[in-house]
Amino acid sequence: MTGEFRMERSERSDLTPLDIRYQEFRQGLRGYSVAEVREYLGRVADAQTALIEENERLRSYIRELEAELAKAREGEAELKRAVVAAERIAREIKAQAEREAELIKRETESERQAALQELIEQMKRIKNDIEQVRNERDLFVGQFRALLEGYLASLDRFKR
Repeated sequence: MTGEFRMERSERSDLTPLDIRYQEFRQGLRGYSVAEVREYLGRVADAQTALIEENERLRSYIRELEAELAKAREGEAELKRAVVAAERIAREIKAQAEREAELIKRETESERQAALQELIEQMKRIKNDIEQVRNERDLFVGQFRALLEGYLASLDRFKR
């Protein structure tokens, strides 16, 4: 609720302290004592002057409070914007971190699959190498046996 404090027309008086102080009254036969009336009007004028000054002081204070309230509301609005921005940034950071984690996970899985495939290929090559070595051994043993059997046959012939 920003706005200036305003007095209603019914609360205002067109009567000033000077009007009260210098008000002239007609004198009647049994009128009031002029000195007492003047003294009373002086006190009333002083009281009204004090009220006007207090009223002005309070209006000034209200303006100050309204200015402070406006600043506080502005600060509150800025704070709300900052909080909203911080929440949005936090959500973005979290989403980015989740995307990066998913990417790392996929890359790791891909690397694991590639390493596994490489091991499988390596095992196949090793098995082929083992099979080739066995075949070469069997061939060598067969040839060596044939050679030895040939020598034994020659020895047998030689012996006879």
